[in-house]
Amino acid sequence: MSATDRGPAAYAPAAGAAATCVFAVRRSGDPGALAGRTGHAGGGPLRLLPLAGSLWAVVQSVPAAEFTQEALRQRLADPLVLENCARSHHAVITAAAEDGPVVPLPLATLFTDERRAVDVLDQQRSHLVGVLDRLTGRAEWAVKVHIGRPAEARAPARSAPRAVGDRTGADAATGTGAGTGAGADADAGAAYLTRVRGRERDRRAWQDATLHVAQQVHDTAAALAVAAVRRTPHGPRITGPERHQVLNAAFLVDDARAEELATAVRALHGAFPGLDVHIDVSGPWVPYSFTEGRRP
Repeated sequence: MSATDRGPAAYAPAAGAAATCVFAVRRSGDPGALAGRTGHAGGGPLRLLPLAGSLWAVVQSVPAAEFTQEALRQRLADPLVLENCARSHHAVITAAAEDGPVVPLPLATLFTDERRAVDVLDQQRSHLVGVLDRLTGRAEWAVKVHIGRPAEARAPARSAPRAVGDRTGADAATGTGAGTGAGADADAGAAYLTRVRGRERDRRAWQDATLHVAQQVHDTAAALAVAAVRRTPHGPRITGPERHQVLNAAFLVDDARAEELATAVRALHGAFPGLDVHIDVSGPWVPYSFTEGRRP
C-alpha cells in the first residue's frame, strides 16, 4: 500500500473531494485498451494523464475520504477488501499493458490532485523511461518448483526408548521381557540412535538433492532470460504439507525466446529420478519483479 501524497494520517479532505490514484506509466497515449475497464469501486472512469517526454499515466479519480492513510489502513485490514482492491489494481495494469510496456505502480499510489501527480511523476521521468526501455519487447515468466516430501518427513516422530532401567508392568515385577536389565535397555537405545542418525542422513541427502533441482531449473531458465529474481519459497501453509517448494523465481524474457525458455524448463520434469518433482512455468506477465527501484 502506498499513500504517496497523503501527508499525516490526520489528513481530512473536504467533503466530496477527489484524489488521483495512479496505476501505471506507459508510452502509449491510445486509450483503447482501457475502454470498458473499471478501476477501484466508487471511483471515476479510467483515463490517461499526459506527462513530460511523451509519457502517460493511467489514473482514476477516487473519493479522497476513502483513501486517506487511516481509511486505507482500516479498509485493507479486511482480507476480502484487500483482495478486491489488489485484483482491481492488477486488472487495470494488465489492460494498460496490452499495447505496450508499462511501469506498474504500487497499490494505492495516491496524490491530492492531478497537478501534484504530474509534478512528482515528471521528476521521475529519467527512471521511468529507463524502465520502459528495458521492458520493451519483454515479459515476466514465473517458474516454481515443488518436490513431494518423503513420507518420513510427514510422519510424527517416534518416541525415544525408555531410560536405562526404566521398566514397567511385567518387566518390572518379574524381571522378564525381551531382555533383562540394563543390557537390553542399552541395546534398544543404541538401535534407536542408529535409526535417528539414519533418518538425519536421509534428510540431509534429500535436502541436498532438492537444492540441486532448484539450482538446475533456475540456471536453465536464467540462461535464456535477460534477468532473474529469486523470491522466498512459499511454506506448507500455501503449498500443503505434502509438497515442498524449492524454487520461486521470476525471469525477464525477450518475447522471441519465451517459448524456448518454457520448453527447456518443462523438459526437466523427468530429469530427476527418485524425486517427485513438479515444475510450473507461467506467463507472460506484466514484469512487476523488474520495475523495482525509485518509486513516486
